[in-house]
Amino acid sequence: MRIAPIREGTAPWYLKPFFWNQRRKYGRALDAALLWARAPRLFLGVALLYGMIDRRASPIEPALRSLVTVRVSQLNGCAFCVDINSATLLKRGASLDKVAALPAWRDSPLFNDRERVALDYAEAVTLSGTEPTEAQFAALRGQFADDAVVELTGLIAFQNLSSKFNAALGVPPQGFCALPPSPGGSGERHERTGA
Repeated sequence: MRIAPIREGTAPWYLKPFFWNQRRKYGRALDAALLWARAPRLFLGVALLYGMIDRRASPIEPALRSLVTVRVSQLNGCAFCVDINSATLLKRGASLDKVAALPAWRDSPLFNDRERVALDYAEAVTLSGTEPTEAQFAALRGQFADDAVVELTGLIAFQNLSSKFNAALGVPPQGFCALPPSPGGSGERHERTGA
């Protein structure tokens, strides 16, 4: 990493529940969280925002939320995010084949219409110099109610924040998900594709 994370024991008391939960869920504190904890109040805000986005009552089903976060992570070249979000996607019911096909989702029969619309929208929001077209937005509204569109947009924006932060500071994967290498390279940094 380009900046050393803190040691977990030096974190302020109000961050300790987050690290406890990570140890329970992942077996250890996440390197990215220990890096965010260098700015404790910022970390607290980011962690609370993520909790609101990835809640059970979200109008976006858990597997689709994870599918979108993996794709945004791929587009931003965040190896840590691809690793942890792919593992979560597998736990939420996706097949390894589907996770491996995600960089080329447009060419794969493994994705349904709702997933395709969400992935197309995520790419339009994420890629520099693009924004969703009226046709993309119409397709999105054909699959999602307005409140769900707002939630999906929030999820995409959050994952852009998270993956850009982690990629910029060189947070490495922690070995949560061993994916086969992508056809175009190492699998760590995926090629950006346009709509």
